[in-house]
Amino acid sequence: MNDRLKRFRLPETVPTSEQSEWLARVDAIAPVITENRDAAERDRKMPRVVYEALRDAGFTRMWISSEFGGEQVSLTTGMVALEALARLDASVSWQIGVQGAIGRLSDYLPEEISRRLFLDSDGFAVGGVKPSGLAEPVDGGYLLRGEWAMGSGSAHADWLVCTALVCEDWEPVRTAAGPEIVMLFVPASEVVFSDTWYTVGLRGTGSNHFRVEERFVPAEFGVRKGSMVQAPPERDSRAYPIGYFDFGPFSTAPVALGVAQDALDSFHATAHAKTPASGTRTLAANHVVQERFARAEIAVYSSRLLLFDTARQVEASGTAGDELSSLVRLASATVGESATAAVESAYTLAGTTSLYATNRLERAFRDVNSVTKHIALSYSHFETVGGYLLSEQPLVMRR
Repeated sequence: MNDRLKRFRLPETVPTSEQSEWLARVDAIAPVITENRDAAERDRKMPRVVYEALRDAGFTRMWISSEFGGEQVSLTTGMVALEALARLDASVSWQIGVQGAIGRLSDYLPEEISRRLFLDSDGFAVGGVKPSGLAEPVDGGYLLRGEWAMGSGSAHADWLVCTALVCEDWEPVRTAAGPEIVMLFVPASEVVFSDTWYTVGLRGTGSNHFRVEERFVPAEFGVRKGSMVQAPPERDSRAYPIGYFDFGPFSTAPVALGVAQDALDSFHATAHAKTPASGTRTLAANHVVQERFARAEIAVYSSRLLLFDTARQVEASGTAGDELSSLVRLASATVGESATAAVESAYTLAGTTSLYATNRLERAFRDVNSVTKHIALSYSHFETVGGYLLSEQPLVMRR
């Protein structure tokens, strides 16, 4: 590359040896991902060859205990890997992040069930985390019925988690803390899929609706939401002492960061290649563009520092109380805002060039505005954490 066009960067933290190893794994399968990302967009699901490459490289069990056939990498290593994958294809990174989040239930489930779901199976264990189903307790388990959206990765799933309201006579049970919720795992072969995934972004995730008419699910295949607020029980097989809801944002926020980083890289190339009509200088030489590009760079850079520092605090503490949980929420919401703003700035500054699907900014714009629809990155966290900080009341999930 001509030195004049060199992509200068702000200084980055030197990766650990584990992070370097996983970045090398991303590099090794990058050709498979990039060669198939257009097909994924067209077919609205991940091509099998990409799934197999991810599986064989260990990504589909990245955050699973080694006792259950996983890689059990550090929290920050998994985040670095998700960023790198998102710079190649947000849909790929999103599905690995979803598997990472739902895979955290392996530390809550009975060990024999976790082995069955993750060691004895090589498919995704993903599904719907919104409680849009009903679960009626019966002897030994639950009768489950319902329909769930956002089944990301379901095209390659062996198991699907179905989140449901616990019922009595099919009426949801409500307590002072809200409805009782249970997450139940069902074989993918026993659900009915609907072809619903026609979306703006993250098109390659195959996040179709799926439903269960009514079936019995043994109690050992479920986890109650109340227990997920706390750290998983201590046992030799436990991968992480971090509660499910404090772990989750770290599986989504890095995807937004990776998309933003890809957008800034793409804009850099566009800015040097494009001279506006009737202009005499490239976009890269325009003072307004320079100022806005620098602002976008530091917004992404600073939110990344915040997110990774928060992750390191969570790793160091093992368990997060309300104070640290508040920081987790604020950090992830800040990433969502900063990543979206940076991508939209680059998309706007590129002019009509970014309208075309042949320009990476077009996909980055669509993908980042889809990633940040997830509750983990929602602006609503500013309000709930602000209420906690001002009212001295316990932190709530959502008002």
